[in-house]
Amino acid sequence: MKELKRILLIEDSANDAELILAALSENHLANEVVVVRDGEEALDYLYRRGLFRLRMEGHPVVVLLDLKLPKIDGLEVLAQLKADPIMRVIPVVVLTSSSEEPDLVRCYELGVNAYVVKPLDYHEFADAIKGVGLFWAVINHPPVGALPSAPHRQQEGN
Repeated sequence: MKELKRILLIEDSANDAELILAALSENHLANEVVVVRDGEEALDYLYRRGLFRLRMEGHPVVVLLDLKLPKIDGLEVLAQLKADPIMRVIPVVVLTSSSEEPDLVRCYELGVNAYVVKPLDYHEFADAIKGVGLFWAVINHPPVGALPSAPHRQQEGN
């Protein structure tokens, strides 16, 4: 059975998270989507600590990151991921309502893979999510470590 590629959605707005999940579902992307609500939870998930210490191994195939987050903001999450030699290979797509040039410039300086401004219109929003989801979860080849390793079978007598 082929392993589905996991998506990490870091979004504090329950409404935006629901819209994103609905848009992915409408477009038949059956990937597992893990939703966390703030930057601290996101880092705990990625580094398998706290509530997520027992989660399945492997990195998400893509991180969908809002910038305006409680506890630890999206820019700090991005900075930590891209400064880490193991985590920096995980593609990060910023999904934000901010079209401010300083945010855009800073995200690219930190190594973001894509910057998408959330459209206000639902259909445009759904289309944007469809494009992001199809590219990163279906078309793009994930970095090493994005999918869990196949379990090793121990031979009898070893």
